[in-house]
Amino acid sequence: MPEIAEEDANQRIAERVRSLRAARGLTLDALAERSGVSRSMISLIERGKSSPTAVLLERLATALNLPLASLFEASRANPEPVSRRADQPQWRDPVSGYRRRNISPSGFPSPIQIVEVEFPPGARVAFDTGAREAPLHQQVWVLEGAIAVTIGEDLYRLETGDCLAFVLDLPTAFRNRTKKSARYAVVVGQTGLVR
Repeated sequence: MPEIAEEDANQRIAERVRSLRAARGLTLDALAERSGVSRSMISLIERGKSSPTAVLLERLATALNLPLASLFEASRANPEPVSRRADQPQWRDPVSGYRRRNISPSGFPSPIQIVEVEFPPGARVAFDTGAREAPLHQQVWVLEGAIAVTIGEDLYRLETGDCLAFVLDLPTAFRNRTKKSARYAVVVGQTGLVR
């Protein structure tokens, strides 16, 4: 699965975080306080001078009351209802090495987003997710391989074809304990979503 250049991905994330923060009338200090991410790190992200991790971006998404996938979308004045594979934004987490591709059309007004994740062998990513203003519902459907998902204290071992549904309001961790890559789809839904 080809990915966009790291520089381009960082610029897209920079533009999205900056515009989403401004749309909500938040200062850097206010977003830092809400997210637990330092003001200086948010500034670096907004200037495209940092390769942020998925964990850091999830904190910002939670503080902005959005799904993580929203931070990777391209800004479009007239969003199309079709998302062509060649145009789907892709990103690689610099720590875990997992790759994510936003499947849903960028900017299209829908409370549902679909993301495909390629998860390397031995990879682990943990999010300190907390409750959002509007509940964020998530389903994880394993397309190939096997993963373990921990939500709060509960551990779920998922294999090809398995699907796990939950509300994203507790710390959540994903792990590939196998020697083969796993691939899964994440379907996220949120009522009252403001992009």
